[in-house]
Amino acid sequence: MLLAWALSAPVWAERLTLEAALASVSAPHPDRRVAESELALARADRDQAGSRQDFNLFLEGSLRTGHRPDGDWEPDNIGRIVARKSVFDFGRSSQAIAAADREIVARQAALFNVENLRRLDIMARYFDVLLADMQYAADNELMAVTYVSWDNARKRFEVGQISQPDLVRSEATFQDVRERRYASQQRMGSTRQKLAHAMNRPGVSPSELADPALTENARAVSDYETLLAVAMRNNPRVLALQAQLEASDGRIAAARADRNPTLDAEVIGAGYSRSSITRDDLSAGLVFTIPLYQGARVDARVARELAQKERIAAELEKLKRDLSETLFTTLQEIQWLRDSGRAAADKQIEFRDWMLERARAEYELEMKTNLGASMADTQLALLRRKQVEYRLALALARLDALSGGRLPPVEGAQK
Repeated sequence: MLLAWALSAPVWAERLTLEAALASVSAPHPDRRVAESELALARADRDQAGSRQDFNLFLEGSLRTGHRPDGDWEPDNIGRIVARKSVFDFGRSSQAIAAADREIVARQAALFNVENLRRLDIMARYFDVLLADMQYAADNELMAVTYVSWDNARKRFEVGQISQPDLVRSEATFQDVRERRYASQQRMGSTRQKLAHAMNRPGVSPSELADPALTENARAVSDYETLLAVAMRNNPRVLALQAQLEASDGRIAAARADRNPTLDAEVIGAGYSRSSITRDDLSAGLVFTIPLYQGARVDARVARELAQKERIAAELEKLKRDLSETLFTTLQEIQWLRDSGRAAADKQIEFRDWMLERARAEYELEMKTNLGASMADTQLALLRRKQVEYRLALALARLDALSGGRLPPVEGAQK
């Protein structure tokens, strides 16, 4: 139902489904744009590293004058076109390119991880909207019940059947429920706004959501040891940090290679304002350069890369520990929801259905007027059951994300 408070903002005309919401994972959300920009930077660094071997063509010129042996000063201007190509740089380029390639792999894994996180966020926001709607319906029903009770209390107070404290108590109960109902109404709006932001559709709130079937909730899962091995191999954050470690090794090797010689091929075409037998208009040759002293430049670069590598290694170790803990708690949550959460929620529904039928029979016999309260309790029991299924769906989706989307098939596992 489209409430009046939701009409102030644009809404989806059609009923939103979970599949349609998850399709927005590829939308240019800010989180995705950040990851894509980092990948673009890594590719640009790869192009820059590869450009070290590119052909160079440049123009040189000098304006000068020289004192000749006969005592006269004459111009000695020079103009040259130089073509130079690196022939061999003893590991500088190859190591820099290898490091850049691994950095690209790391950024691709990070982008995949952002997609997983966005998928989980959209699912959570979608379920929040559904639960907020159900909570509002239950609170709205309960408010109607308490209002009727308060209204009856006022009438009974007028004829002297109840005391002032009883009337105040009835009104206080109504006001408390009314406040809860108002808070539920506010959550309906805020959860829709968060879902719109998660789908990269700010300002366009969904009005009506379809309750998903969640057929994947019956999916079997492997044991902890099997899933841990899969997660350590395929988790995108683990893969990203491992690739960054390899990139650090490449950058360290490239920095150390700056101590090595270089060999360049060079072709020069020149023009001179003063001719000389020692000058060539056209020349070609190999230029061999051996660094003799570079100060602390190479050592500083190596030290920086070693510190960076140590930081990444520590992050990877911590991530693996966190990953094992998260995987374990996720499996525990799945088992608890399937073994206990569902059973408790189902039994609560069964009890509330029985109480509702009893209240309906008593209402028809005019014995009691608690039918509305029983209907509200029944809705809350259904809400609890939905919460179990939504939490289970999120836990299974989180399990899939932790495993890099490569959950192994399971036969005969617990469902």
